[in-house]
Amino acid sequence: MEKGFDNELYLKLQSEKIKERIELFDSKLYLEFGGKLFDDFHASRVLPGFEANSKLKILQSLKDDVEVIFCINANDIEKSKIRADYGITYDVELLRLIGILEDLDISINSVVITLYTGQPSVDTFKKILKRRNIKTYIHTPTKGYPLDVETIVSDKGYGANPYIETSKKLVVVTAPGPNSRKTCYLFISVIS
Repeated sequence: MEKGFDNELYLKLQSEKIKERIELFDSKLYLEFGGKLFDDFHASRVLPGFEANSKLKILQSLKDDVEVIFCINANDIEKSKIRADYGITYDVELLRLIGILEDLDISINSVVITLYTGQPSVDTFKKILKRRNIKTYIHTPTKGYPLDVETIVSDKGYGANPYIETSKKLVVVTAPGPNSRKTCYLFISVIS
C-alpha cells in the first residue's frame, strides 16, 4: 500500500502551529482533541502513514506547557458503554488514558463528569478517582439545552456548573469516546 500521509511532517506542523497559537493569546489556548487520543487505529486505516499514537506524540512535544482535562458522560458510565476495539468500558478506558499520560509526565488537570443526574455507578467512579487523587468536577445537564441560547449561556445554564481552574498555557480537553460534552466545557472555560 502506498503511503498517503506524512506522519513526521504532520507532527512537526501540528506542534509548530499549536505553539504559534499559544503565543497569540495573553492567557491560555483551549484545544479539543477529538477522536482517540492514542491507539487511533481508525485514523491509521483511513490515512495510510498516520501513526495511531500521533496525538500523544504531539502532547509529549508540548508537555511543559500542557494540561489535560478529560470529560466523560455520566450516562456512558451508568450504561457501561464499551470501547468496541478493546472491549473495555469508557470509565476503565479513562483510567487507562490517565495512567498512560501520568507515566509520560503529562499533567492531568481533572476529570469532568458531564450530564450527571445522580447515577449510582458515577458515584462509585468518583470514589475511584478520589482515591487516585484526581480532581473531579460534576456538570449537570444544561438548562435550556440546546434551543434556549439565552439561558444556556447564563448563570442558570453553563454557568450553573463549577468553573475548572487551569494553570498551563495550553489546556487540552479530550474524552475516552464520543458524546462526552467536552465542547460544552470549552465554552464554559472561555466565558468564565
